[in-house]
Amino acid sequence: MTNSKTLLNKLLGNPTKKAVIIGLFSFLGLVDASYLAAKHYTGTIPPCAIVKGCEVVTTSQYATVGGVSVALLGAIYYLIVLIISIAIIDTKSDRLKKFLAGFSVIGLLASIWFISLQLFVIKALCLYCLVSAFSSTAIFLTAFFLKKDIIAR
Repeated sequence: MTNSKTLLNKLLGNPTKKAVIIGLFSFLGLVDASYLAAKHYTGTIPPCAIVKGCEVVTTSQYATVGGVSVALLGAIYYLIVLIISIAIIDTKSDRLKKFLAGFSVIGLLASIWFISLQLFVIKALCLYCLVSAFSSTAIFLTAFFLKKDIIAR
């Protein structure tokens, strides 16, 4: 297991490259979540290819929290991650790297929660939600290895 972790860490590259990768995934997540939020607030259903279920998922009772679209909350999350990743590239701050590693857990846990809801409660999948789950998981994993760079020094 250690060899595979070391190999993955080497593939991801140096800390700056890891921050760039996080920035790219956060941008993907931001675009995805912003699109879903815009669709939510305009009352339109996003087209769904590959998987069928976007309408069921995006109009379910789980699509909002306290009247706020979960897609909007996701967009805010991804924007914060993007800003932090840019700050890390600029400052190389170990404190920001540690914060991002902890903060990325929020996205991972939210993705696990929402994918579980789709699979076991709603029984439908939304392609955009899967893209978001992929993005937040990639951010979490890359941030984990970014934090490990600090510990390894």
